[in-house]
Amino acid sequence: MSRRLRAWVLAAGLLGLAALLTLACLRLPGFGGSAHPYGDRATRAALARHTSNVVAAVNFDQRAFDTLGEESILFAAVLGTVVLLRQTRDEREVRPAPVRVARTVRRYALLALPVTLLVGLYVVAHGQLSPGGGFQGGVVLATALHLLYIAVDYRALERLRPVGLYEITDAVAEGCFLVTGLAGLFAGGAFLANFLPRGTFNTLASGGTVPLLNAAIGMEVASAVVVLLARFLDQAVEIEPDGDTK
Repeated sequence: MSRRLRAWVLAAGLLGLAALLTLACLRLPGFGGSAHPYGDRATRAALARHTSNVVAAVNFDQRAFDTLGEESILFAAVLGTVVLLRQTRDEREVRPAPVRVARTVRRYALLALPVTLLVGLYVVAHGQLSPGGGFQGGVVLATALHLLYIAVDYRALERLRPVGLYEITDAVAEGCFLVTGLAGLFAGGAFLANFLPRGTFNTLASGGTVPLLNAAIGMEVASAVVVLLARFLDQAVEIEPDGDTK
């Protein structure tokens, strides 16, 4: 295909996309109006499944298949990072030397660590009830672990963060999401169908499969962020012999 023909194909595709987007915008409800057909349907479906957080109902029930795609993108990013940033033959590992940390930084980071862990667990556990969920809580949990790096040093973080275990947990969480989806098929429904009992509204056990999928996302996101940061920190702190290490 010539360069000119590729340009014409690209132009035709862009024009088609622009036409579709224009037609979609013309059918949108008026800004600030009272007609919200998607929002009304999503709210009714969430309440029918005893999920008080409509966002969680959308993410883990009404469009759970899209959420599986988002989770898989993060999983693929972790897998690629592990493969690309592995230690090669021409690299040598240098043990980082501890660096003195200011007393105030150490004190407040150590105080914030358990509080942040608790907040992360709370956000994940109450994802189907209140704002937050597995994505947000997972990031909070991973951040909490790295407060130890700020408060003490890299060796202390390594003792609390066995990377191999988090890599396994990441894969297990991805598998749990898939298994829950397949269970919907075996229960006589569709893939990722909400087939479990709905439970009592506004309780931790409500929502059917929503809390299970939310917990799997929390575990996967937390493990994935820990592994990603670990691989990049290894390159900056252990693999590279130059620079100020901590």
